[in-house]
Amino acid sequence: MIAKVITDISLDREFDYLVPPELENLIRTGSAVTVPFGRSSRTGYVLSTADKSSYDQSKLKYLSGIARDRAAIPGNLIKLGKWIAEYYCASQEHAIRTLLPAAVRSGKVKEKTCRLYSVSDRAEAEKYIIEHASESRLAKRVKLLQMVLRKGEGAKADFATENDFSASAFDALVKSGLIQMREVAAASGFDESMEALPDTPLVPTADQKKALEQISEMLEGKTSSHVQLLYGTTNSGKTEVYLQAISKVLAAGKSAIVLVPEISLTPQTVRRFRARFGSKLSVLHSRLSDRERFDEWNKINSGKVQIAIGARSALFAPFDNLGLIVVDEEHDSSYKQSESPRYHARDVAVVRGKLEKACVILGSATPAAESLYNAQQGKFLLCRMAAQVDNKPAPVIRIVDRRLDAAPEEGMSNLLSPILIHAVEERLERGEQAILFLNRRGYARTLCCPQCGFEARCPECSVNYNYTYSRSREVLSCHLCGNVIPAPHACPECGFQEIRYFGSGTEKLESCARGIFSGARIGRMDSDMMRSAEDYEVVLDKFRRGKLDILVGTQMIAKGLHFPGVTLVGVVNADLGLSMPDFRAQERTFQMLTQVAGRAGRGERRGEVIFQTSRDSDVLKFAAELDFDGFSKFDMEFREMLNYPPFTRLIAIFFKGEDEMKVANYAEEFAAKLQPYQHDNIRITAPAPAPVEKIRNQFRYMMIVRGTGLKNIREAIRVLALHHPAPNGVSVAVDVDAQHLM
Repeated sequence: MIAKVITDISLDREFDYLVPPELENLIRTGSAVTVPFGRSSRTGYVLSTADKSSYDQSKLKYLSGIARDRAAIPGNLIKLGKWIAEYYCASQEHAIRTLLPAAVRSGKVKEKTCRLYSVSDRAEAEKYIIEHASESRLAKRVKLLQMVLRKGEGAKADFATENDFSASAFDALVKSGLIQMREVAAASGFDESMEALPDTPLVPTADQKKALEQISEMLEGKTSSHVQLLYGTTNSGKTEVYLQAISKVLAAGKSAIVLVPEISLTPQTVRRFRARFGSKLSVLHSRLSDRERFDEWNKINSGKVQIAIGARSALFAPFDNLGLIVVDEEHDSSYKQSESPRYHARDVAVVRGKLEKACVILGSATPAAESLYNAQQGKFLLCRMAAQVDNKPAPVIRIVDRRLDAAPEEGMSNLLSPILIHAVEERLERGEQAILFLNRRGYARTLCCPQCGFEARCPECSVNYNYTYSRSREVLSCHLCGNVIPAPHACPECGFQEIRYFGSGTEKLESCARGIFSGARIGRMDSDMMRSAEDYEVVLDKFRRGKLDILVGTQMIAKGLHFPGVTLVGVVNADLGLSMPDFRAQERTFQMLTQVAGRAGRGERRGEVIFQTSRDSDVLKFAAELDFDGFSKFDMEFREMLNYPPFTRLIAIFFKGEDEMKVANYAEEFAAKLQPYQHDNIRITAPAPAPVEKIRNQFRYMMIVRGTGLKNIREAIRVLALHHPAPNGVSVAVDVDAQHLM
């Protein structure tokens, strides 16, 4: 028997090993094994087994054994890992590594165990009690044996609660063999912080009923596709559809995975699932410790839970009877992994569903262009949910052109328009809540000297004005490389004392709001403030309980939050994302505005939304009318004309290094090697400096391959990137279906 093993060295190849006869019945696809490798020993995973090898079997080495300190990978996930490696031009080692959390993969975190004690032989125990009942020196042992017989199996602590317990007598009985001990996996405690009162399914609305009927047909295999695009307007009740669909899957004895963007993985979301499914649920997210992640993974792997909810890595939950995958907010860019393998969780979910005959629900109020196109082409089933729950009216949305505002009084910020200020004051008078949204953190974006023209820029990066000023910490930080320096109080070049800061972020917006709305209770949510899960919960809980009047924040407050007291959403600089040099800029801006607008008017009162802007934009007009169909048609025409996804596939290839000439030369050489694979349906953009030319002192060049029928050229790119070493100091990164071109 031959085992094809991938080791923990990134060589993108498997090695053949003979399997010792005594291990043949134990080795399977996904087994963790130790193998001799050169003069050392390595840990690896079995990708497949075979009867013969293409190599000389007389020269093959035997496996050393099974790596019992490492978890095996389910065979179905091994198949998925192979697909990820091939499609996303990643090494097999990187793809396989992605399937397991680091805490599980490393073997350093061990499964918690507890020792249980019981009588080893009841007849012998009873005989001992009878024979020694009258011996005072053995009285404690006799009473202990009686106790264990009476109570049955338990931990030592369970018996220690009795008055007759004696630790020395107990140990003596264990040593004599009258009491036996066995180690078992310790039960993971239920996360009480996420506990919620049980709830029951709601009566479906007409739209929800239609969606659930289509899902039932999918589960029964009566449809042409295993994927449903659930396009439901904000507050249309998509989550209730997910909950009831999962109930159907559990009733059939299968399991479910629910993916949510990390930014939306709030206690509020988890509580709703806890309320419906209780301890059947495992929660996976980036803020878990290694021990917590290890325990959650093992609960899933051992079949103790049937539902996994989490961010993109939860997609690899080791269920062997998967029935349903839900991808909520399927359009969200956080589903795209930024390092190798650069997979998109939404697309991999579709592939995993196909491999394991599971159904997939992609839910969004603003579906991604790729998903909508697949539905229009018949690859996905489309279900629309147009009405809000309880038929609540959509919020009133107004566009405020800041160019028409009068100049602000001296000393007053022009961050908020008079119209928005008046709207907030009305809400405060009525005891209602408001959200102020600005998708940029920090206090200011630019530090400059009006006397000599000095501008503070990160020396390791190339973007103008990329230092962000934080007034609370008095530092300048670069959000590209993470560099932080003290904020100067005078110009570093000429010493001028009146240096100025320009641009705005959420810290400045909060300061401005506190100055204008004196007495209002104001909270802020952005990545500078939210350092832990507890930070999120504290602010959201205050807002939920009405202890905050105004919530200021970035995109982390744009979706997934349900606060009936919010009747106003003000979007500062609504056109902020439209100037990005990316063909998806329009789509992202529309999605963001639509999502944040959906936070208003979820209670009894109709909501109002104000978009502040300083430019004319069709995108803002479509968003103000909540006209997704109109925007989609507008955006699709633009993309089709320029031959961009979803009408083509796109691969971005990045080259970087400290020597710009060496990077540029290798990029040209790489592009030349791809020319034989070009055909009429493929367009290759010549290598050029990336929009962000330098990060962390690394010069960056980029080339783009787009078109249809990319399979052959994608395979060639993979071989060039992985098996043709780049010059020293130059690295290559391949991003298939790239979401950002920066």
